[in-house]
Amino acid sequence: MNRTAVVDASGQIIGRFSSALAKRLLGGEEIVVVNAEKALITGSKAWLTAEFRHRRDVGSQRRGPYYPKRADRILHRTIRGMIPYQEPRGRAALKRLRVYVDVPLEFKGAAVERPEAPRLKSAKYFTLQQIAERLGGAA
Repeated sequence: MNRTAVVDASGQIIGRFSSALAKRLLGGEEIVVVNAEKALITGSKAWLTAEFRHRRDVGSQRRGPYYPKRADRILHRTIRGMIPYQEPRGRAALKRLRVYVDVPLEFKGAAVERPEAPRLKSAKYFTLQQIAERLGGAA
């Protein structure tokens, strides 16, 4: 069985973070992401709020696209977008990914990878928790 890597998303920009995790997942690694609500997304608050609201409002309740409100599901969806999830290899990779809002009890004592957070070039950013709250979802 593969070793499970526990990765902390605190202070990470979700695009760069997600692409690195997608590559590792496709390589066969099993990954657990913790503190998803502390991941960052850059952009102005007004634009980000409008963009995520638009993504939720597009489509219908019967025939998606279904876009999540919760911070952990938003991060999961971002990583999913970087994996060929409709092919068998991508589907298997996505099954090896678990994303949590906080650190679950089963991973409290585990060694947690804390990738070096990139330097923010912009003062405009949001945490996924703030976006989730603006969308009406739980953090």
